[in-house]
Amino acid sequence: MSNAGDKIKVFLVDDHGLFRDGIRSLLSFHEDIEVIGEAVDGIEAVDKIPALAPDVVLLDIAMPNMNGLEVCRRLVKTNPSAKTVIVSQHTDKEYVITAVKIGAFGYVPKRAAGADLIAAIRTVYNGEYFLHPSVAKILVGDYRSLMDSDVDEYDNLTNREREILQLVAEGNTGRQIAHLLHISEKTVIGHRANLMQKLDIHNRADLIKYAIGKRLINIETPNAF
Repeated sequence: MSNAGDKIKVFLVDDHGLFRDGIRSLLSFHEDIEVIGEAVDGIEAVDKIPALAPDVVLLDIAMPNMNGLEVCRRLVKTNPSAKTVIVSQHTDKEYVITAVKIGAFGYVPKRAAGADLIAAIRTVYNGEYFLHPSVAKILVGDYRSLMDSDVDEYDNLTNREREILQLVAEGNTGRQIAHLLHISEKTVIGHRANLMQKLDIHNRADLIKYAIGKRLINIETPNAF
Protein backbone atom coordinates (compact mmCIF):
# COMPACT_ATOMS: atom_id res chain seq x y z
CA MET A 1 0.00 0.00 0.00
CA SER A 2 1.09 3.60 -0.57
CA ASN A 3 1.71 5.94 2.32
CA ALA A 4 -1.27 7.81 3.76
CA GLY A 5 -2.16 10.72 1.48
CA ASP A 6 0.00 9.44 -1.37
CA LYS A 7 -1.37 7.94 -4.54
CA ILE A 8 0.33 5.44 -6.79
CA LYS A 9 0.80 7.21 -10.12
CA VAL A 10 0.03 4.84 -12.99
CA PHE A 11 0.68 5.23 -16.72
CA LEU A 12 -1.22 3.02 -19.22
CA VAL A 13 0.29 1.83 -22.51
CA ASP A 14 -1.96 -0.20 -24.84
CA ASP A 15 -3.06 0.31 -28.44
CA HIS A 16 -6.65 -0.78 -27.69
CA GLY A 17 -8.80 2.11 -26.47
CA LEU A 18 -11.50 -0.10 -24.97
CA PHE A 19 -8.91 -1.96 -22.89
CA ARG A 20 -7.42 1.31 -21.59
CA ASP A 21 -10.92 2.55 -20.75
CA GLY A 22 -11.61 -0.64 -18.82
CA ILE A 23 -8.37 -0.44 -16.83
CA ARG A 24 -8.90 3.25 -16.10
CA SER A 25 -12.42 2.48 -14.85
CA LEU A 26 -11.15 -0.37 -12.66
CA LEU A 27 -8.43 1.75 -11.10
CA SER A 28 -10.81 4.64 -10.42
CA PHE A 29 -12.46 2.58 -7.67
CA HIS A 30 -9.23 2.52 -5.65
CA GLU A 31 -8.40 5.72 -3.78
CA ASP A 32 -4.69 4.94 -3.50
CA ILE A 33 -4.22 4.67 -7.30
CA GLU A 34 -4.33 7.45 -9.89
CA VAL A 35 -3.95 7.21 -13.69
CA ILE A 36 -1.78 10.17 -14.72
CA GLY A 37 -1.36 9.43 -18.42
CA GLU A 38 -1.61 6.94 -21.24
CA ALA A 39 -0.17 6.13 -24.65
CA VAL A 40 -1.37 4.19 -27.68
CA ASP A 41 2.04 2.84 -28.71
CA GLY A 42 5.62 2.47 -27.56
CA ILE A 43 7.00 5.62 -29.15
CA GLU A 44 4.36 7.80 -27.51
CA ALA A 45 5.04 6.09 -24.17
CA VAL A 46 8.79 6.72 -24.36
CA ASP A 47 8.10 10.37 -25.20
CA LYS A 48 5.59 11.01 -22.40
CA ILE A 49 6.80 8.98 -19.42
CA PRO A 50 9.95 10.95 -18.47
CA ALA A 51 8.02 14.19 -17.88
CA LEU A 52 5.15 12.54 -15.98
CA ALA A 53 7.38 10.35 -13.76
CA PRO A 54 4.84 7.60 -12.99
CA ASP A 55 5.41 5.09 -10.21
CA VAL A 56 4.03 2.17 -12.21
CA VAL A 57 3.72 1.60 -15.96
CA LEU A 58 1.15 -0.93 -17.20
CA LEU A 59 2.51 -2.08 -20.53
CA ASP A 60 1.17 -4.26 -23.34
CA ILE A 61 3.65 -6.18 -25.51
CA ALA A 62 2.09 -6.29 -28.99
CA MET A 63 1.89 -2.68 -30.18
CA PRO A 64 2.72 -0.85 -33.42
CA ASN A 65 5.88 1.24 -33.90
CA MET A 66 7.66 -0.02 -30.77
CA ASN A 67 6.78 -3.19 -28.86
CA GLY A 68 6.31 -3.28 -25.11
CA LEU A 69 9.47 -5.25 -24.39
CA GLU A 70 11.57 -2.56 -26.06
CA VAL A 71 9.73 0.12 -24.08
CA CYS A 72 10.50 -1.79 -20.88
CA ARG A 73 14.15 -2.14 -21.85
CA ARG A 74 14.42 1.63 -22.33
CA LEU A 75 12.56 2.57 -19.17
CA VAL A 76 14.92 0.47 -17.07
CA LYS A 77 17.75 2.70 -18.34
CA THR A 78 16.03 6.10 -18.52
CA ASN A 79 13.36 5.92 -15.79
CA PRO A 80 14.39 3.20 -13.33
CA SER A 81 12.02 4.49 -10.65
CA ALA A 82 9.05 3.60 -12.88
CA LYS A 83 8.19 -0.03 -12.15
CA THR A 84 6.94 -1.84 -15.26
CA VAL A 85 4.12 -4.39 -15.16
CA ILE A 86 3.57 -6.30 -18.40
CA VAL A 87 -0.17 -6.78 -19.03
CA SER A 88 -0.45 -9.00 -22.08
CA GLN A 89 -2.37 -11.79 -23.74
CA HIS A 90 0.99 -13.42 -24.49
CA THR A 91 2.17 -15.84 -21.81
CA ASP A 92 4.65 -17.87 -23.87
CA LYS A 93 7.84 -18.58 -21.94
CA GLU A 94 9.92 -16.51 -24.40
CA TYR A 95 7.91 -13.39 -23.59
CA VAL A 96 7.89 -13.98 -19.84
CA ILE A 97 11.60 -14.80 -19.58
CA THR A 98 12.58 -11.84 -21.75
CA ALA A 99 10.42 -9.46 -19.73
CA VAL A 100 11.95 -10.57 -16.44
CA LYS A 101 15.50 -10.49 -17.83
CA ILE A 102 15.20 -6.91 -19.11
CA GLY A 103 13.74 -5.55 -15.87
CA ALA A 104 9.95 -5.87 -15.68
CA PHE A 105 8.73 -5.97 -12.07
CA GLY A 106 5.44 -7.69 -12.83
CA TYR A 107 3.64 -9.82 -15.40
CA VAL A 108 -0.14 -10.21 -15.49
CA PRO A 109 -2.11 -11.98 -18.26
CA LYS A 110 -4.97 -9.95 -19.72
CA ARG A 111 -7.34 -12.76 -18.77
CA ALA A 112 -6.49 -12.31 -15.07
CA ALA A 113 -8.97 -10.91 -12.57
CA GLY A 114 -9.00 -7.20 -11.79
CA ALA A 115 -7.94 -7.95 -8.22
CA ASP A 116 -4.71 -9.47 -9.55
CA LEU A 117 -3.85 -6.28 -11.43
CA ILE A 118 -4.51 -4.14 -8.36
CA ALA A 119 -2.30 -6.45 -6.30
CA ALA A 120 0.43 -6.20 -8.94
CA ILE A 121 0.36 -2.40 -8.92
CA ARG A 122 0.60 -2.17 -5.14
CA THR A 123 3.27 -4.88 -4.93
CA VAL A 124 5.67 -3.42 -7.49
CA TYR A 125 5.12 0.10 -6.10
CA ASN A 126 6.62 -1.21 -2.86
CA GLY A 127 9.67 -2.49 -4.72
CA GLU A 128 8.69 -6.15 -4.84
CA TYR A 129 8.07 -8.44 -7.82
CA PHE A 130 4.63 -9.69 -8.80
CA LEU A 131 4.12 -12.65 -11.13
CA HIS A 132 0.65 -14.01 -11.73
CA PRO A 133 0.57 -17.68 -10.66
CA SER A 134 0.19 -18.87 -14.26
CA VAL A 135 3.26 -16.87 -15.23
CA ALA A 136 5.28 -17.96 -12.19
CA LYS A 137 4.83 -21.59 -13.24
CA ILE A 138 6.49 -20.80 -16.55
CA LEU A 139 9.54 -19.32 -14.84
CA VAL A 140 9.86 -22.13 -12.34
CA GLY A 141 9.56 -24.73 -15.10
CA ASP A 142 12.18 -23.02 -17.23
CA TYR A 143 14.51 -21.79 -14.48
CA ARG A 144 17.65 -23.34 -15.96
CA SER A 145 17.19 -21.77 -19.39
CA LEU A 146 16.51 -18.41 -17.74
CA MET A 147 19.80 -18.57 -15.86
CA ASP A 148 21.91 -20.04 -18.64
CA SER A 149 20.52 -18.37 -21.76
CA ASP A 150 23.18 -16.63 -23.82
CA VAL A 151 23.10 -13.00 -24.92
CA ASP A 152 22.26 -12.98 -28.63
CA GLU A 153 23.10 -10.62 -31.44
CA TYR A 154 19.90 -8.59 -30.88
CA ASP A 155 21.45 -7.13 -27.73
CA ASN A 156 24.19 -5.58 -29.86
CA LEU A 157 21.73 -3.45 -31.82
CA THR A 158 21.28 0.21 -30.93
CA ASN A 159 17.86 1.53 -29.89
CA ARG A 160 17.44 3.14 -33.32
CA GLU A 161 18.38 -0.08 -35.10
CA ARG A 162 15.79 -2.00 -33.06
CA GLU A 163 13.15 0.55 -33.99
CA ILE A 164 13.96 0.26 -37.67
CA LEU A 165 14.09 -3.55 -37.52
CA GLN A 166 10.57 -3.63 -36.15
CA LEU A 167 9.23 -1.02 -38.56
CA VAL A 168 10.77 -2.75 -41.58
CA ALA A 169 9.30 -6.08 -40.49
CA GLU A 170 5.88 -4.45 -40.05
CA GLY A 171 5.99 -3.59 -43.75
CA ASN A 172 6.79 0.13 -43.61
CA THR A 173 8.65 1.65 -46.54
CA GLY A 174 11.86 3.61 -46.05
CA ARG A 175 9.93 6.84 -46.57
CA GLN A 176 7.29 5.85 -44.01
CA ILE A 177 9.95 4.95 -41.45
CA ALA A 178 11.72 8.27 -42.04
CA HIS A 179 8.43 10.09 -41.42
CA LEU A 180 7.63 8.10 -38.26
CA LEU A 181 11.09 8.63 -36.74
CA HIS A 182 11.62 12.17 -38.05
CA ILE A 183 14.86 11.29 -39.83
CA SER A 184 15.92 11.21 -43.48
CA GLU A 185 15.30 8.22 -45.73
CA LYS A 186 19.05 8.05 -46.33
CA THR A 187 19.60 7.69 -42.58
CA VAL A 188 17.02 4.89 -42.45
CA ILE A 189 18.88 3.02 -45.20
CA GLY A 190 22.16 3.44 -43.32
CA HIS A 191 20.72 2.09 -40.06
CA ARG A 192 19.13 -0.82 -41.92
CA ALA A 193 22.47 -1.71 -43.50
CA ASN A 194 24.21 -1.58 -40.10
CA LEU A 195 21.68 -3.79 -38.33
CA MET A 196 21.72 -6.32 -41.18
CA GLN A 197 25.50 -6.49 -40.93
CA LYS A 198 25.36 -7.02 -37.16
CA LEU A 199 22.75 -9.77 -37.54
CA ASP A 200 24.55 -11.31 -40.52
CA ILE A 201 21.37 -11.03 -42.56
CA HIS A 202 21.65 -10.14 -46.24
CA ASN A 203 18.13 -9.56 -47.53
CA ARG A 204 14.87 -8.07 -46.36
CA ALA A 205 12.95 -11.37 -46.39
CA ASP A 206 15.39 -12.92 -43.89
CA LEU A 207 15.23 -9.74 -41.82
CA ILE A 208 11.45 -10.14 -41.55
CA LYS A 209 11.84 -13.84 -40.65
CA TYR A 210 14.32 -12.87 -37.93
CA ALA A 211 11.94 -10.28 -36.45
CA ILE A 212 9.07 -12.77 -36.44
CA GLY A 213 11.33 -15.39 -34.85
CA LYS A 214 12.23 -12.90 -32.10
CA ARG A 215 8.49 -12.28 -31.60
CA LEU A 216 8.99 -8.56 -32.21
CA ILE A 217 5.96 -8.40 -34.50
CA ASN A 218 3.12 -10.41 -35.97
CA ILE A 219 2.55 -9.70 -39.65
CA GLU A 220 0.92 -11.27 -42.66
CA THR A 221 2.01 -9.60 -45.89
CA PRO A 222 4.55 -6.75 -45.66
CA ASN A 223 4.73 -3.90 -48.15
CA ALA A 224 7.67 -3.52 -50.50
CA PHE A 225 10.57 -1.60 -49.02
